[in-house]
Amino acid sequence: MKKFLLTASAAALALAASAGYAAARDQIQIVGSSTVFPFTTAVAEKLGQSGQIKTPVVESTGTGGGMKLFCQGVGENTADFTNASRAIKDSELKTCKANGVTPVEIKVGFDGIVLANSKAGTVVDLTKEQVFKALAKNVAVDGKVVPNPYKNWSDVDASLPATKIEVLGPPPTSGTRDAFVELVMDAACQEEVKAANEKGCGEIREDGAFVEAGENDNLIVQKLEANPNAFGIFGFSFLDQNADKLQGHKVDGVEPTFENIASGKYGVSRSLYIYAKKEHVGVIPGMQEFIAEYTSEGAWGPEGYLADKGLIPLPDAERATWAENAKALKGMGS
Repeated sequence: MKKFLLTASAAALALAASAGYAAARDQIQIVGSSTVFPFTTAVAEKLGQSGQIKTPVVESTGTGGGMKLFCQGVGENTADFTNASRAIKDSELKTCKANGVTPVEIKVGFDGIVLANSKAGTVVDLTKEQVFKALAKNVAVDGKVVPNPYKNWSDVDASLPATKIEVLGPPPTSGTRDAFVELVMDAACQEEVKAANEKGCGEIREDGAFVEAGENDNLIVQKLEANPNAFGIFGFSFLDQNADKLQGHKVDGVEPTFENIASGKYGVSRSLYIYAKKEHVGVIPGMQEFIAEYTSEGAWGPEGYLADKGLIPLPDAERATWAENAKALKGMGS
C-alpha cells in the first residue's frame, strides 16, 4: 500500500483524489480516553448503523496515550481523532504543531470523578482532605512531612471505617488521573507538603494502598464487586451504567449525581473533549459526518442518547458555540 504524506489540507485533498490514496484507509481511527470511549463508541455505532459511513474503530488508550498517537503526525497510519478527559496540554499541542498536526478541539460535555465501592460495602461521606491523606505519597504529621503512615481509613479519621485503605484507580497516562490530582490532591494538599514536595502535591502513594488498574474501567468494577472494602476512582458515567452494583460517595457533603455535576455543585467534575485532525478532514471518509453527529442535539443534547449513557450536557449556549467551531473546523492556533 502506497504511503502518503499530508503537509497541508490542500495537499491532502489532492492526494484524496489519487489512485494511491483511494486504495488506502476508508475507516476512521479514534484513540484516547477510557472515560470518553463509551460516548464516542455510541456515536460511531450510530453512524455505522445508519449506513452513512463505515463504523469508526475506537480504541481506549488513555488520554495521554491517545495524545501521543494523535500528535505523532499525519497520514493513513495515524489517528484521525482522539478522546480526552482533560484539555490538551501545551507540551502536547507543541508536539502536534511540530509534526504538522492542527487539532480541532471540541468540548462535548462534563463528567464527574467519583469514589465508589460495591453496594455490599460501607457508605462513607468523604472530604477532599481525607482522600488526600489516604492517598498522598507524603503527608504532614505533627508538622513534619513523612511517608504516608496511614494503613486504615480510621487512621485518617476516626469517623471512617477501620478497614484497609485500598483504592483502585487510573494510571499516570489517564486524563482521569490528571483531573483527580488537580481537583482533589492539589486542592486539599497540606501546606507543609506543598512546601516540601518538589513535584507538588500530586504524588500518589506506591505502597499498595493505591492500585493502578489500567485504562479498563470495567475491570475496576469487577474488582470492586469481588472486594466490598475496596474503593475505585473513575468517571460518573461508569457509576451510572453500573448503578445496580456500585454506590458513589459524597465528597465534601455533595452526592455525585447527574444534576449536581451539571450545576457545578459537585466539586470533582471536569470537561470532556474530542480532538479532530484537521489535515485528515476531506481525506479520510466520514470525518465531517462524525463531527456533525457528535455535535447534534440528538446526541449531546439534554435529551440525546449520550445523556442516557451518563454524559452531562454543556449549557445550551456553550453547545451552540462549540458546534459552530466544530463545523468551521476551527483549528487550535489557527
